[in-house]
Amino acid sequence: MRVISLFPAATEMVCALGAWDTLVGVSHDSDYPPEMLHPGIPRVTRSIIDSSAPPAEVDRLVRVADTLGDSLHVLDAEAISALEPDIILTQGICDVCAIRESDVRIIAESLFRPPIVLSLTADSLDEMLNDIRRVGAVLERSVLAEALVTRLEDRLTRVHERLVQASVPRPRVAVLEWTDPIYNAGHWVPQMVRRAGGIEVLGKTGERSRVVSMDEVVAAKPDTIIFAPCGYDANRAAAEGAMLMKKKEWAWIAHRRTWAMDSGGLLSRPGPRLVDGVETLAEIFHPTVFLRPARVRAVEIRAE
Repeated sequence: MRVISLFPAATEMVCALGAWDTLVGVSHDSDYPPEMLHPGIPRVTRSIIDSSAPPAEVDRLVRVADTLGDSLHVLDAEAISALEPDIILTQGICDVCAIRESDVRIIAESLFRPPIVLSLTADSLDEMLNDIRRVGAVLERSVLAEALVTRLEDRLTRVHERLVQASVPRPRVAVLEWTDPIYNAGHWVPQMVRRAGGIEVLGKTGERSRVVSMDEVVAAKPDTIIFAPCGYDANRAAAEGAMLMKKKEWAWIAHRRTWAMDSGGLLSRPGPRLVDGVETLAEIFHPTVFLRPARVRAVEIRAE
């Protein structure tokens, strides 16, 4: 079996099911788990946007590409053809985050031996768990997939049980997926906040993230703010948050609990590590119930 994964969350699922040796190609941003993604594995996509650019510039480039109808990601059709995949894993959630599903299907249908194309479309934690089952089925590892889902569900249950036992109040939480302009966090993130013992004040489960004004954020009265720009690790998100807190328009958050999270690993990819994200959020929200989160996952930002 020869598998190409064009979506980091799908890559993580394949590896979590012990099938990393079936991967013959992955997306440029598939980076976890590093010990299973050897340096020689072909990267069959690239982004046309410099992700290291300031948030406002990234947003501008995304809007220009959207206006022109251009894809933000490029597939290496020749490489994919040479790899002769049996299965291609892609996504149908977000054209900004990964390759467009329509582009993948056009290339797949052009191959001499068209592969199976499985598109992941989770908008919630439950749908993410079901996507694990779907990947397990196409990889002929359904038993392992069900066992993985059970372990992940058990971890979520343990978080819930500790919160019930502790009977702690739920903080009002604003998770910010982008900062210039400000985007709330959509899809599965509001559900993650709820499962972690918080109340997401800007988004609803299943809805897409959207631009929100500063006035809207303030009016929602969050007492906990999570900076989690899409694709940023915890340290980069913390640096962004600390810089913003020095600006006059952000002064209102000085006396609120403010954290940065590894969005790229724990929030923005609908894969197994969303459960790690729920555990990390619970550690942030309820420090008297859970241990402090590891710095690689989350960093507290304090006003200077």
